[in-house]
Amino acid sequence: MKRTLEQRLQEGPVVCGEGYLFELERRGYLQAGSFVPEVALENPQALKQTYRDYMNAGSDVVLAFTYNAHREKMRIIGKEDLLEPLNREAIRLAKEVAKEHPTEEALVAGNVSNTNLFDPEDPESKEKVRNMFAEMLTWCKEEGVDFVNGETFYYYEEAQIALEEILKHDLPAVITLGVMGENKMRDGYEVDEACQKLQENGALVVGMNCFRGPATMQPFVDKIRETVDGFVAALPVPYRTTEEHPTFFNLPDGGCSCHLPTETTFPTSLDPLYCNRYEIANWAKEAYDAGVNYFGLCCGASPTMLREVAETVGREAINSKYSPNMEKHFLFGSDDTLKSHNTHYRTRA
Repeated sequence: MKRTLEQRLQEGPVVCGEGYLFELERRGYLQAGSFVPEVALENPQALKQTYRDYMNAGSDVVLAFTYNAHREKMRIIGKEDLLEPLNREAIRLAKEVAKEHPTEEALVAGNVSNTNLFDPEDPESKEKVRNMFAEMLTWCKEEGVDFVNGETFYYYEEAQIALEEILKHDLPAVITLGVMGENKMRDGYEVDEACQKLQENGALVVGMNCFRGPATMQPFVDKIRETVDGFVAALPVPYRTTEEHPTFFNLPDGGCSCHLPTETTFPTSLDPLYCNRYEIANWAKEAYDAGVNYFGLCCGASPTMLREVAETVGREAINSKYSPNMEKHFLFGSDDTLKSHNTHYRTRA
């Protein structure tokens, strides 16, 4: 029998692969802008392979790709009739892949997220949000997920509504918050305060995901770790955010030689601002040493990046056999049989 999320957390770090949104857009199966995961119905094999790639890279969790698959997003693109089949198919594909894990069946997580509809001044919006979560969580329960990941909430109160609805279905909850450029939740809460309240109200894991790269997320994660007693999550985006530009929404690219068709580098011109894998490894070690329990990467993540996180926190991925080894490289290798006229040329190549 596979271990539960809580059992795994008690025994060591858990890795969760996120970031399907950007990855599937890179692979050509999702539209940037609307960012609706129609891929579950239109190209299920592409989604299934993406799930598989992240699991093979070290993820203990196959996260059902239902981020933005809520009624409001489906309304905007005129496809509300596809809401339920999309949600159910994303979970079913995740369950199929989870069973492929060669040593222990991966966990399957349902997913609810920021709705972009929530307005703290509008009680009607809060009820709409609650109803949207409730229907998605009904499908999660019926399809048999192991837990639910509620993510990218930039209002504490919306996260709390999601938590309440998850707990109504008797499912463990991971709740992670997205902190924008003002360095606090948009309804005024400090992020560590919000996480403490969410944990006290029943969340198994609390923490942060998305918006911020390692450099501008980890200081807040440290505060969360100091404040809460339970399990803490950290899933940054793999971009070089700075104190001046703390989120990937407004990162400048001074080296760009073209006129961007978008107002900012987000979301389709972020490529030159990507962290390399060793920066990601440094962050993962820092987060591990700080006491983070639930690791991952969010928008922009790739399987190789996730594998770097998994290996840094002491895990061997299914595909660790493909981790870099330069020993045999014709220029930069150290194998005795390599040609010296090549290896001596390495600094001039």
